Amino acid sequence: MATRAEVKLRQSQFNSDLFQQRLAQWNRVRLAPAFPEVNWRDQLEMDQTMLRLEGAFLEELRADVRHEAAAVPTDPDGFVEWFEALKDDGPGQGDPLFPWLAEDASRDELRWFLQQEAAGEAGFDDLVALTQIKLPEGPKLELARNFWDEMGRGQAAGMHGPMLAGLVDTLDLDPQIETTVWQSLALANAMTAMATTRRYAWHSVGALGVIELTAPGRSACVAKGLARIGLTERERRYFALHAVLDVKHSEDWNREALRPLVSADSRRAAAIAEGALLRLRCGAACFDRYREQFGL
Repeated sequence: MATRAEVKLRQSQFNSDLFQQRLAQWNRVRLAPAFPEVNWRDQLEMDQTMLRLEGAFLEELRADVRHEAAAVPTDPDGFVEWFEALKDDGPGQGDPLFPWLAEDASRDELRWFLQQEAAGEAGFDDLVALTQIKLPEGPKLELARNFWDEMGRGQAAGMHGPMLAGLVDTLDLDPQIETTVWQSLALANAMTAMATTRRYAWHSVGALGVIELTAPGRSACVAKGLARIGLTERERRYFALHAVLDVKHSEDWNREALRPLVSADSRRAAAIAEGALLRLRCGAACFDRYREQFGL
């Protein structure tokens, strides 16, 4: 299992409140539905500046995982076996933060944690939708099935995003970019960068897949903590659902997306691995920062 020293992000201009807030605010604006403006050329110039900065940020993250990713198996069976082992030995796995949230955290401590998570939520449904563009048929269908589940299979009451929003309302949280630790923003910004930039499409497939692989255990702990402080089954449904549903999502993703993608082109193995490791390292940095907040 990776040690805490191995999962700290390097000191750089990108790992700061100022940069990550600026990137998060730009992402919020550029991805929101809008109308044509007379100053669209000025906005385009700003976008180009931010795209260069975003690219440099992601390349710095890649530099820390590239060597490990280059050594992963490139045959489909070996690669999937390596990928699935990340659930146990990947960066941030088995972090003591989550048993503590389940058993000991106070209501206010759980509220702080969830406010950070909500503010840093990039929207799994949107990330899947962006990533599936022009993918090969089989993997594209798997991402479509995953997206349909995220959309509640066509029922508003089953949509995952509004479930989280409902929990935010229940706990009276106020997630804001300006009050969110940079590690949480960096995680969301990295996920957004991979999903919106086609040169990182295979990275995004790996990053999204490793979320499905590793989220169930963490989600179960959070759901247990929410039950302990008195939330109803409906109020904690977002985390309780992901503790169960993501197990099947991960199995399907690995079989229907990862395996055929690597079978068709072994070069994709390293890119998918980089995305997965990058996502886990960013998550581990969040857990470390959260433990620091709680004095653990």
